[in-house]
Amino acid sequence: MNVCPYRANFYPSSPPPGSWFYWGDNYCDAGGHGYKYSAVYVVNGVRVVGFDNERGKGDHCHIEGKEKPYAFKSVEQLIEDFIAAVAARRAP
Repeated sequence: MNVCPYRANFYPSSPPPGSWFYWGDNYCDAGGHGYKYSAVYVVNGVRVVGFDNERGKGDHCHIEGKEKPYAFKSVEQLIEDFIAAVAARRAP
């Protein structure tokens, strides 16, 4: 069993409403940058935006049902990109 130590940071009520964000130090991640993360924005039970680095897939994002690679630069940039992607889908 491969157990990876990590420091988790949860933001269950982070802006925008309906979003959940997690990141942590995890040296077994697929991205090679030392972080494991998952951020999701859900509307009526459907994922509209998601950013994560699931093992076997590496860094990627889900935008309105489509998956594409994501170029991870930093946790700060990840948060900015996630909030921007959500804001773009919440705009009237």
